[in-house]
Amino acid sequence: MASARSLIESLRKELREHEHRYYVLDDPAISDEEYDLLLERLRALEEENPSLITPDSPTRRVGGTPSVDFAPVEHAVPMLSLDNSYDEGDIRAFDERVRKALGRPPSAYAVEAKIDGVSASLLYEEGRLRRAATRGDGKVGEDITANARTLRSIPLALRGARPPRLLEVRGEAYLAKADFERINTGLKASGSEPFVNPRNCAAGSLRQKDPRIAAARRLRFFAHSFGRLEGESRSFSTHSEFLEACLLWGFAVTRERRLCPDIGAVLSFYREFREEQESLPYEADGLVVKVDPYAEQRVLGATAKSPRWAIAFKYPGRQATTRIRSVAFSVGRTGTITPVAELEPVFLAGVTISSASLHNFAEIERLGVRIGDTVVIERAGEVIPKVVKVVLSKRQDSQTPVRPPTQCPSCLGPVEKEEAFVAYRCVNPSCPAQLKRALLHFASRDGMDIEGLGSAVVEALVDSGRLKDASGIFGLNREDLLALPLFAEKRAENLLAAIAAAKARPLSRLLYGLGIPQVGERTAGDLAAHFRTLARVGSASEEELTLVPEVGPTVAGAVAGFFRHPQVRGLLKKLEEAEINTLEPERGPGAGTPLAGKTFVFTGELESMSREDAERKVRELGAKASSSVSKKTSFVVVGREPGSKARKAAQLGVSVLDESGFLKLIG
Repeated sequence: MASARSLIESLRKELREHEHRYYVLDDPAISDEEYDLLLERLRALEEENPSLITPDSPTRRVGGTPSVDFAPVEHAVPMLSLDNSYDEGDIRAFDERVRKALGRPPSAYAVEAKIDGVSASLLYEEGRLRRAATRGDGKVGEDITANARTLRSIPLALRGARPPRLLEVRGEAYLAKADFERINTGLKASGSEPFVNPRNCAAGSLRQKDPRIAAARRLRFFAHSFGRLEGESRSFSTHSEFLEACLLWGFAVTRERRLCPDIGAVLSFYREFREEQESLPYEADGLVVKVDPYAEQRVLGATAKSPRWAIAFKYPGRQATTRIRSVAFSVGRTGTITPVAELEPVFLAGVTISSASLHNFAEIERLGVRIGDTVVIERAGEVIPKVVKVVLSKRQDSQTPVRPPTQCPSCLGPVEKEEAFVAYRCVNPSCPAQLKRALLHFASRDGMDIEGLGSAVVEALVDSGRLKDASGIFGLNREDLLALPLFAEKRAENLLAAIAAAKARPLSRLLYGLGIPQVGERTAGDLAAHFRTLARVGSASEEELTLVPEVGPTVAGAVAGFFRHPQVRGLLKKLEEAEINTLEPERGPGAGTPLAGKTFVFTGELESMSREDAERKVRELGAKASSSVSKKTSFVVVGREPGSKARKAAQLGVSVLDESGFLKLIG
């Protein structure tokens, strides 16, 4: 008993510290999954030793304590949390418990995206917003009314002629991915510390004493349940009916939801949703599964912590803690040297992670990273995860600082620091690492689109001396390729055919493929459309370049400087000698195509092509692709699960096309 008591108290102490860091300080030291494992361990020990259970145990309550900076709000109906599951076995076990308690299968499961945000409660009296509060410890939260009123997705007055006399709506306040990146970019530019993830940013925003700061961060709100509902003329027998009513009242509800007849359909939705998770405009860490009929929910009831009729079906965590073994240096196509942390392998988001980006040495300084440190890493759709935080409480005396390289790790050539870009660069134009990255970019899908010229082929061609720059691609022959172990006859023929086809690509593709600093795909298209020949782009002054729409002084300086470089001049001459197309098809009004001068905006997911391919197609047809809807927009193309752009198009009277209509239009 004594050893059990000691272990239980140790776990409680550790969990309380993590709760405080997460809920109060907004400074988590471990991932959600790691916290859940600790909590489950404590719960199991307490079940084995019921005499040691205390009312203040983390297993007996929902969350942390409210901040002292905001007035406390007592929840009339406790805001319970959900039990978590991480595999299909857990979900099947949940279904079995539901079946056993009901004496039959449930009528249906309502399943919706689990938004990675901050739980909040909105109280409406006579249809008007009177108070907003955080969940807090589930019984007492914090009054955040002033900040909540700044969220445009929260109606100040309910829509409809006869709103409920009293309605307490519960949901998640969250940040869209794009807004999160915007906020962090601004913080970094001002020298401030960026947020670790959108959830922490949302929590910090709701606790701002100045509502103007919260307003500037553009938080959003999804409704997902209610605490109290009085004086409503309609009766809701199911959760899914309530969500439909929320839409009528003016609340946003996640589109990623489905009514499932049985647990098999739930699991199918889970697998489907996981494939789409990264493409969502917001962070979601799984699904919430609820028994749909309220009558069945009442039969199932709840524990002191969680309802028995609902469960969170979470994906593997996207944050984890591990240790930095060493720091390696990677050389990019422009010579920029990127520090990469070599980690003790850790399982994260379905894969084992052994390295993570540190971005640059300014970021290393900001994070305070040392070799040997315990760190938090994050993977959110990136191929190489990033280090987001050092766990200082685990630092000892053995950690060593990270020093910038004094020579290029690839060619051993000289290294210079670019003060403006807080970066170190290899200045050797013949550096093999730079050449390989540059060739891959040149041959990429958005560049010259040379299928078959991947990383292994490029590496073999460079290492064998057969490729010294991009122009050399067009001089490759059958013998060059067959001399490499990677190639047989058919593969060599296919690559040579792809290279031949690439000669006819428009100028916009060539400009993007050249890897001009500050020039992405859209800017490359704008430059090509304006100047129409490579010679004119290459000879344009900075003043002439700024006449191109969306090209400012910084981009103009980068483009002009790029084309002044003697090595670039030599490359362009060799490309022309290889008979590469250096012209752009005429665009704009008078170009002779039905779409000339038109502006397209795309929203939602297209089935027949990616959004990038669709934008590229309309540009090739003389039209423009824009990211925002205005009165000048010609067409808004609506795919699956469109966003607010479709609604704005309707408000402005802009023509809206579905995917089939768009395909007919472009022929």
